[in-house]
Amino acid sequence: MFYRENGQFKTTYRADQQILPIAQDRAALFAVLAIAFAVVPAVASEYWLTNILIPFLIFSLAAIGVNILVGYCGQISLGSGAFMAVGAYSAFNFFVRIEGMPLVVALVLGGVCAMLFGILFGLPSLRVKGLYLAVATLAAQFFADWMFLRIQWFTNYSTSGSVSVSNLQVFGVALDTPLAKYLFCLVMLAVIALLAKNLVRGAVGREWMAIRDMDVAAAVIGIRPMFAKLSAFAVSSFIVGVAGALWAFIYLGAWEPAAFSVDQSFKLLFMVIIGGMGSIMGSFFGAAFIVLLPIFLSQFLPVAAGLVGVDVSTAGMSHAELMVFGGLIVWFLIVEPHGLAKLWSVAKQKLRLWPFPH
Repeated sequence: MFYRENGQFKTTYRADQQILPIAQDRAALFAVLAIAFAVVPAVASEYWLTNILIPFLIFSLAAIGVNILVGYCGQISLGSGAFMAVGAYSAFNFFVRIEGMPLVVALVLGGVCAMLFGILFGLPSLRVKGLYLAVATLAAQFFADWMFLRIQWFTNYSTSGSVSVSNLQVFGVALDTPLAKYLFCLVMLAVIALLAKNLVRGAVGREWMAIRDMDVAAAVIGIRPMFAKLSAFAVSSFIVGVAGALWAFIYLGAWEPAAFSVDQSFKLLFMVIIGGMGSIMGSFFGAAFIVLLPIFLSQFLPVAAGLVGVDVSTAGMSHAELMVFGGLIVWFLIVEPHGLAKLWSVAKQKLRLWPFPH
């Protein structure tokens, strides 16, 4: 009743191949964009903008990049934190060493440097796969940690290894308030997500999925494994690098190499697995799950402990949050291994037939 396609006829190939061919999906997308661009800035507090919404937007962008490599091309990567670090430090050097460098250009150049770094460490994917490829990409993480910690040129010869940026502007508009930073991240995410969605729907995306499903059969029908795998590493690393630069410039402001540790790589991989591999929308679901669940647990567990009369210290509560968080991830992977995007797809299928029996 609420999600019927009756009467929605496609009379041209262009209409049939659009991103959202169903009218309800288009209306829902426009509603979400209207809320994100108009309602949220009007009602969200500074705390929500700074500590919840901005990290959610940046993590969503990074998860899209990881999803292209892991979900669409099937190449396991544990070096996403390294690609974020390369994007952040490259953008920093372009921004501080070149007088008058625009912020957007610095972010894009940081993504390009991360892309080159990703192609370099994506070369083993031409020979190995699975666990061996994961170990090879993990080497990129440790190499990046060593490089940015020991080679002081990357940190502009900072004695502490910490770097910072200030006076950020975009087209003459200062990014000095949480609202301005939120809107800037939202625009960057919307643009890159649209480009990524169109890319995975095209010929390149079909090559990635063919390599993911069966690389030998894909090579037999004429798909070039080298081009498909390296292009996936390139696009993924570029998006993750831009996300890393946004994380450093917009969210942190001042950072050191520990800000892009292997924990970030695992966190991004969890976002893709929980949200749904091979789904752009799943990247948003996974980022929301990872960002919001710890905040919910930090508020819920003390209340639950008080109701049962248990006195738990702050350190114990922090450990309990980690235990519950990890347990929920394992439980969710067992119950729905295809992620939240699959649950959303099943819900849409049921709405097509409701209220009739399935």
